Amino acid sequence: MSTVESVHEVPAAEWEHLARPAGLYLSHRWLAGEEEDPTATRAYALVRDPDGALLAAAPLHFVHDEPNDSYQPGTVLPPHLRPRVIAGARRGYHNTPLTAPGLAPGTRDACLTRLRDAARGFARHHGTTHWWPYLTAAATARLAPLYPEPAHHLEDDALIPLPGTGIDDYVSSLPARRRVGVRRERREFAAAAVEVRRQVLADCYEDAAVLLAGHQQGHGHDRDGVDAMTALLKRQATAMGGAARVVSAHDADRMTGFCLFYHYGTTTWIRAVALDRRHPAPHAYFNLMYYLPIEDAYAHGATALHAGMTAMEAKRRRGAGTSGLYALVDRH
Repeated sequence: MSTVESVHEVPAAEWEHLARPAGLYLSHRWLAGEEEDPTATRAYALVRDPDGALLAAAPLHFVHDEPNDSYQPGTVLPPHLRPRVIAGARRGYHNTPLTAPGLAPGTRDACLTRLRDAARGFARHHGTTHWWPYLTAAATARLAPLYPEPAHHLEDDALIPLPGTGIDDYVSSLPARRRVGVRRERREFAAAAVEVRRQVLADCYEDAAVLLAGHQQGHGHDRDGVDAMTALLKRQATAMGGAARVVSAHDADRMTGFCLFYHYGTTTWIRAVALDRRHPAPHAYFNLMYYLPIEDAYAHGATALHAGMTAMEAKRRRGAGTSGLYALVDRH
């Protein structure tokens, strides 16, 4: 067991061997970018075998200021639980401890115990306790025996499978009535002659930030103004480079909607979607949120689209399977 202060102290290939099956928000590159965020102090717990091979890992975040209500314990946990250390992913609503593929169950469980102990020690050092927010159901089942509190259900998560080799295969996989609806939504959006652009985030983050700020503030997130969203998207653009993909709708030179997504592993991860309601186009949201990213997903060989939380019925109607996301909290 050891702890380092930066993910840069772990070779990217070694970290990715554990992270790639787990998801974007635990990837080496994403975590490196998040280290530029001053709202938390970070460490990384590492478990190695006697030969030095990395068996398990977890980022640890002592949070100074949490701008996202959904990651504030006071918003999502019972009143008696107020941890300030987050174990695992701090962003993205998708979390799991990292363990090497193929570990024997006994070895895996021993690694998870070491990660829990490291999180406890890090939290104790900062005078607080720790929690794992937005754990997948599988991660919750593995970690729950190590914690005194029962798991707390936070949200549901949506994943859309992408069978075959192209978007026509995806549409054909839907029930008959939904196939008709999806084809109509794509056809009417195309007929509106909206200019669609595909670019990297670095080339358009300022325009996207204006739309994202309006979207966030429209949902009651008053701290997410244009300056905050510009800084956020600029940091992602710098850290993720060409991996940060944007598909956007335009009216002349004005961006009227966008979707930011990432291809990672075998999944395309939707990160943010926003529209300018003053420039409506038929079914713009559904095309930006689902159909245009699905086209890109197939082009990159992805087999699933991670559509995330909220609006579950709309996601199920577009083929999503859903599963729970949970929190485990330490009281010691």
